[in-house]
Amino acid sequence: MRKLSSTNYYNQTFLEDKCALNELIHLLSKRWLTEVMFSIEEGNSRFSSLKEDLKHISDNILADRLKLLEQYKLIVRNNHLGEVPARVEYSLTETGEKLSDLLGGLCNFAENQMEFPS
Repeated sequence: MRKLSSTNYYNQTFLEDKCALNELIHLLSKRWLTEVMFSIEEGNSRFSSLKEDLKHISDNILADRLKLLEQYKLIVRNNHLGEVPARVEYSLTETGEKLSDLLGGLCNFAENQMEFPS
């Protein structure tokens, strides 16, 4: 949570207002967010399968990242309430699929073109 009266908050707000890419980069910089998206894309549609795939993520962070992705309409939460026990599944939206493709390209670029200092 950002402190609303801080210089960092004003600077981030300015950047986000200047270009939507700044807001997207801020969102994507949240730890685990892209990995949760990639895991859903790979077919891990339930909380337990996401947790198993992303072994070191905490339940709280996973739940938070799923809520964020849903808030930004990058995933959709499907409730199967008629089943016993009730089941929840997540899937990428069309926008989420497009973003995931772009991120996959960036991953390939980073792996094959960038030289990161040790």
